[in-house]
Amino acid sequence: MRRRILWSLLAVVLCTAVMLGVPLAYTAWMWVENITRDDMRRRLDQIATEVIAQEGPQGFVIGDLDLSAIRLAVPPDARLLVEYPVAGEQMRTAEVGPDSVPSPLIEEIQMGRSGTLVLAMPTDRLDASRLQVVVAVSATVAASAAVATLVAGITSRRLAEPMRRLAGRAERLSDGDFRVDSTEYDIAELDRISRTLNRAAAEVVDRLQREHALVADVSHQLRSRLTAIRLRLDELVDYPDPAVVDEANEAISQVDRLSSAIDELLHASRSDGAAHAIEIPLVGELEAILVDWRDQFRRAGRELTLEAEEEISARVTGSRLRESIGVLVHNALVHGGGNCVVSLRSISSQVLGRPERTACIEVADQGPGIAEELAPHIFDRGVSGAGSTGVGLALARALIEADGGRIKLRRFQPPIFAVFLPIESGRDRADDTGVRAAIDAEPR
Repeated sequence: MRRRILWSLLAVVLCTAVMLGVPLAYTAWMWVENITRDDMRRRLDQIATEVIAQEGPQGFVIGDLDLSAIRLAVPPDARLLVEYPVAGEQMRTAEVGPDSVPSPLIEEIQMGRSGTLVLAMPTDRLDASRLQVVVAVSATVAASAAVATLVAGITSRRLAEPMRRLAGRAERLSDGDFRVDSTEYDIAELDRISRTLNRAAAEVVDRLQREHALVADVSHQLRSRLTAIRLRLDELVDYPDPAVVDEANEAISQVDRLSSAIDELLHASRSDGAAHAIEIPLVGELEAILVDWRDQFRRAGRELTLEAEEEISARVTGSRLRESIGVLVHNALVHGGGNCVVSLRSISSQVLGRPERTACIEVADQGPGIAEELAPHIFDRGVSGAGSTGVGLALARALIEADGGRIKLRRFQPPIFAVFLPIESGRDRADDTGVRAAIDAEPR
């Protein structure tokens, strides 16, 4: 940021120096010539006055023109040509100075019937004066540019440092650091952004506290109801009918799994990001998820299968993965059609010149799919194409993204939902860039 601001200011300084310096140098160049010509004309006026003063009533007589009187007004390296009339004769010429002047600058003055004066001066002195003036102008422009560069550096630092700090605050805010920073930058716009971030942090903290309190209350109520249900089911275990006992035991197992899932989700909701994520073999985790759904698919006359190319491990939170994949499988059961296939594979991509691997979990069925106009908003809360609440897919996206993954709808009809999870590759944690690169590399 600072470099961009600095280069922008330097570009403005350079353009200003060029736009002002070039015309100023040209003006100084012409100004020196005008001064020199004015000096030559002034000398010619003085010489003309002297010549006219020497002229008699009948004009000049041979030998009357005294050149020594006018020699003082002629520069040492200049040449003066005097044309004057002589009584009874034609115009005569008198010269003062060297015989020739290289590359002369010439000025001429007419004295009427008294003759003509022509002054020729070498341009060496003029060029030296021009060069001095141009150097002075260039030095002034360079000094101004140097001062402007110094000011640009100070200004860029003054602008870039607060923006860098604000960007750091925004990044910490996204990482869950909601501490208020009351630093003022003496820049109205940046101070306004700082105050807005403080208000946003306070609002987020307040909402998180309310949500955590609500989650705790809801989980407490759910556990209470589940405990009551389990007590009722325990009474059926001693029922004389074996079929009822088997169903009761299966229902108890479901209640226990649901209670464990509620506890894990409550624990995950209180954690920061994927702080409690661990390395999990995905094949075994997916197989455990599908066990809970296969009977329901069979009762619907459909099959639920798992296809895995290899054993892949990813750093995820087990409860979040189970809930999110469960949402996708449930949608395939309720809103889809035909057989449902859950597949697992790895995707290789290049991120900043380094190879990255990403786990891809796909849930596909043979149902009618999702309308194309609804697809861009399918993960938004409250959006549903089948009259449901529209909460499930939004919850699945939030859970997957909490572990640094991504979820997307890869195909509308028949539908394919894909979950991308970072795979550890010799570092503490695969960054989000690798997951995004793998999503971008996926064929549409």
